[in-house]
Amino acid sequence: MKQERSAAQAQIGVSGSQTLMRGLDVIELASQGTASLTDIAAGLGLTRSTAHRLASSLVERGYLAFTPRAGYRLGAKLLQLGHLAQAQANIVQVARPYLEDLALETQDTVHLGVLDHRHVLYLDKMPGKRRITISSRIGDRQPLTSTGLGKALMLDQPVADWIAQLDADGHEGGLHTDRDQWLTRMHGYVAVGRAFDLEENEDRVRCVAAPVRDAAGSIAGALSVSSAAQYMDDDRMQTLSETVVRAAQGISRDLGWSHGENVVAA
Repeated sequence: MKQERSAAQAQIGVSGSQTLMRGLDVIELASQGTASLTDIAAGLGLTRSTAHRLASSLVERGYLAFTPRAGYRLGAKLLQLGHLAQAQANIVQVARPYLEDLALETQDTVHLGVLDHRHVLYLDKMPGKRRITISSRIGDRQPLTSTGLGKALMLDQPVADWIAQLDADGHEGGLHTDRDQWLTRMHGYVAVGRAFDLEENEDRVRCVAAPVRDAAGSIAGALSVSSAAQYMDDDRMQTLSETVVRAAQGISRDLGWSHGENVVAA
């Protein structure tokens, strides 16, 4: 009798888990657009009655909403939870394990920064193991157009904003390269999803940077690996690009980003 009861409890557990997974499948299907009961049943391989039971339960809890003659869509509960998740996703806390792993893997200094008005603000830094000094500090504000982090933060901006930022940084003495060359490089950075600092911000220091995105797909910050130019020749910067982009995408996923990934080729 005891064995039969244990077997029955195990079966209930499996059934409950399957129901939960099916409910999540329904939510994910509805996230792609308004779905009818027929869409849900066909899309998930369920009977119409099972699809109706799951969808009705989700509507009751607020995870789905139903519009007659239109179908099911995401409900207000998910909007509420999304705001809570976003509020709880502190970018420094989320990014720290990636910064630590990247510093260990590359032996170089790793930075995390965000856009602060018209500058990049350094939020975190993991020193490398090489016998060199990178002068950056947490809390520093640096020009956007001469730093790898800054350029990565600008990748989604229109060209007109790039030019305005170039003019602003030029007046502050923050641009150490030719304007046309800088713009050409920026277009190239956009194409591959990462940016370089080629000793533009600090002599004999180079870096590879990539943007970090939030749940909406907007650039929320940027990640970079910096080192002395002697350790950062052109070939290594290309090789590091994939590593840095992967780390930035990992942080982005943990912040809720779920779009397709374009890992730059080395």
